[in-house]
Amino acid sequence: MTPELTHVYLMPGMAANPTIFEYIKLPEDRYKIHWLKWQMPHKEETLEDYAKRMCELIKYDNVVLLGVSFGGMLVQEMSKFLDLKKLFVVSSVKSHHELPKRLKLLKYTKAYKILPTQLVGNIDLLAKYAFGETIKKRVDLYKKYLSVSDKVYLDWAIKQVVCWEQEEPHPEAIYIHGDKDIVFPHSCQGDCIIIRGGTHIMIINKFKWFNENLPKLIEN
Repeated sequence: MTPELTHVYLMPGMAANPTIFEYIKLPEDRYKIHWLKWQMPHKEETLEDYAKRMCELIKYDNVVLLGVSFGGMLVQEMSKFLDLKKLFVVSSVKSHHELPKRLKLLKYTKAYKILPTQLVGNIDLLAKYAFGETIKKRVDLYKKYLSVSDKVYLDWAIKQVVCWEQEEPHPEAIYIHGDKDIVFPHSCQGDCIIIRGGTHIMIINKFKWFNENLPKLIEN
């Protein structure tokens, strides 16, 4: 008897396209992977309303939902409107309390409204927004994975990150974080799986860990 497939939906981080998941491979006799991608936000759309709209892309029941970075914040919002088998939050934050001081400052000064997002044609600036670092020798990597450079989207996304209001960790989420993550450096505390040497882009360069451990975590 053929086992029923578990559908796994993967949500990339800010400005990233879903090819960041190209190395994530799960046993095809048990899992079917679906890549989600960023939709253009409506003017003044809340993250909650955006999450509801993204839920319309989920075509199966009892799915696994995994989000990276800002995508991890989004899937926590999406989970409010879905019955999930498992929820994974990777390289992200459990609540607004874990946001770094520089992002909290953007919120309180409202400086996020004047960030130079019109310059995102500059791949180095986009890399700073999305990955928290300059491109250095990774220009080809970032050109490949960072493709959502629309100013309307970036203005909206940055606002949603700095103004996120979640007070407590999601009680059913499995949080996975790298101890070398410089974008969200305060997220290794509490109930969290720590990947040693994992950076903010560990979904790309630590993919072997995810391929080995995600099936165990899904079925546990």
